[in-house]
Amino acid sequence: MLRGISPLISPELLKVLAEMGHGEEIVFADAHFPAYTYNTKVLRLDGVKIPDLLTGVLPLFMLDSYDPSPLMMMAAVPGDTLDEDVQNNYLKSIQGVYPDASEIKYIERFAFYERTTKAYAVVVTGETAKYGNVILKKGVTPIL
Repeated sequence: MLRGISPLISPELLKVLAEMGHGEEIVFADAHFPAYTYNTKVLRLDGVKIPDLLTGVLPLFMLDSYDPSPLMMMAAVPGDTLDEDVQNNYLKSIQGVYPDASEIKYIERFAFYERTTKAYAVVVTGETAKYGNVILKKGVTPIL
């Protein structure tokens, strides 16, 4: 256990976050997401909800300030609807660390899958919310 790091962050996830360079993306996927189909670097955090994971990760992770949309979620398939509480819960966690964070951009389902193939890693969580997947784009971490 390390001081100042959420116990929800496994050693493997901490390693992945440290390895990532600026501009690279990580997917926090819900429990239904076909992660192994779209990426070879898959971590599991079963039982962890994405809002809690965001609260634990974002103090360690700079969002890309050069991208107007460093936060992305999957858009609903035509004829389906999104639960606004999912985005609101994510934004509450995000804005707890980044009060001025931009809104979440929605991207079409297959575009989301394509982006997942290029992501640095996918973290499969215990999130059960429909359309509960989110992509974070890492920014430059300033030297303190």
